[in-house]
Amino acid sequence: MTRPPTAAQRRVIDAADPVTGRLRGTQAQLTALVKRGLAFRHPRPPHDHFLTPEGHRVRQGITQAPEPDEPGEAPASTGVFAARVGGEEAAADAGPARRREVHSAWQGLLELRRMTNPGGYVDRPCGWERAHLVRAAALALEAAGHGPAGREGPGYRVRETPQPEAVAVHGPDGEALRACAATLEGAGWQVSEHREPRGETRYLLASPRRT
Repeated sequence: MTRPPTAAQRRVIDAADPVTGRLRGTQAQLTALVKRGLAFRHPRPPHDHFLTPEGHRVRQGITQAPEPDEPGEAPASTGVFAARVGGEEAAADAGPARRREVHSAWQGLLELRRMTNPGGYVDRPCGWERAHLVRAAALALEAAGHGPAGREGPGYRVRETPQPEAVAVHGPDGEALRACAATLEGAGWQVSEHREPRGETRYLLASPRRT
C-alpha cells in the first residue's frame, strides 16, 4: 500500500490555499508530492502546483498520522485515497468513513476542474482525469453512490481498454449499467454501450468529453 506523506510533505499540504489547492514549497517537495499522486503541475505557465483529489482528502484530515521524517521509525499503516475500481477485497466497506472520503475526493476533483479547465468549467473532465482514466471514472461512480464489485460480489468494474482515452465499465445487469451510464454522462463523460465479441455480456465505453 502507498505510504502516507511524511511530516514535511504534510506541512506543505496543510499550507495549500484552502480554495484553489495551490501549493508552495521547494521543487523537491513538490516533485515528491506529484510522484505520490497528491499534487500535479499545471501545464500552463507559471506551472504552479495544485492538490489532486487525493491531496485534498489528505489536507482535510481524512487520513492517519503522517509518516515520521526520521529513518528507522515505523511508518503509519494507512495509504493514500484511491477510488474503488471494482474487484478489491475492501469494496464491500461502504460505511460512513468511506463515504466521507469519497465525498471529499469528489469535491477536490470539482475544484481541480474549476482551476484547470479553460473557462473554469466543472461539467467536463480535466487534464488529471485524462491522465488517470480508470480512477477518475471510478470516483465519479462511487461518489454518485454506485457500489463497486467485491472479489466475487456484484457491482461496477472499471477497466483499461486499448482505445485511447476510453475505459470499459462492467455492471451486474442492464439496469445497473444504464445507471452507471447516466452518472458518467452527468459527470462529463461520453458513453456508449457495446456487446462483448463472444456472448451477450454488455459493457460501457466511456471517454472524457472535451466540449
